[in-house]
Amino acid sequence: MEDLKRILDNNRVFASEITKNDPGFFERNAGKQEPHFLFIGCADSRVPLEMLTGVLPGEMFVHRNIANQVIPADLNLLSVLQYAVEVLDVKHVIVCGHMQCGGVGAAMQDQPYGLVDHWLSGIRETRRRHQDELESFRSNDERFERLVELNVLRQVHNLSRTPIVQEAWKRGPRPLLHGMVYGLRDGLLNVLVTGVDSPDAVRRLLEREQKRVGY
Repeated sequence: MEDLKRILDNNRVFASEITKNDPGFFERNAGKQEPHFLFIGCADSRVPLEMLTGVLPGEMFVHRNIANQVIPADLNLLSVLQYAVEVLDVKHVIVCGHMQCGGVGAAMQDQPYGLVDHWLSGIRETRRRHQDELESFRSNDERFERLVELNVLRQVHNLSRTPIVQEAWKRGPRPLLHGMVYGLRDGLLNVLVTGVDSPDAVRRLLEREQKRVGY
């Protein structure tokens, strides 16, 4: 109960500070949302999206799942994506992984984990496709970090292949797709790819990353 009380106390401080600085903020924000970003991130509790990006309520539409996956059969993700792109008209869609990701770490192992194995199958496929590259690293930590990056790149690629994004690109170069990795040890975002805005841009990304991505 003490942890719950701390959350409620912090909420009151949060609301009080914003109201003090901008008395009409919550009333304006309640009217409609106009976010600039759709952020697809991991469910990991160590990745505080609003805190690490400094955005205010209303600036970021968010979808989170284990290991920041963009799975074509995930109706939850597709519904969020469609609403963000077609209704909210977000300019940017960011896939953000993070170092020391538990989902990626589990996918590096061959041991079974139960139900979550279905969810991790795509990451394990990425691991298999890039086995030679991953084994070229001296340490398991380096292999782990590289698989986190490869997973993000694959999800950006998966995003680009969704009918939702493909149809949006027919109307113009929007949304822009970006891939990033958050460092738990330094709190910084490392940009892997940015500004993907068309099928041609996807092809250029794949050509540049061909030896490492190879989708």
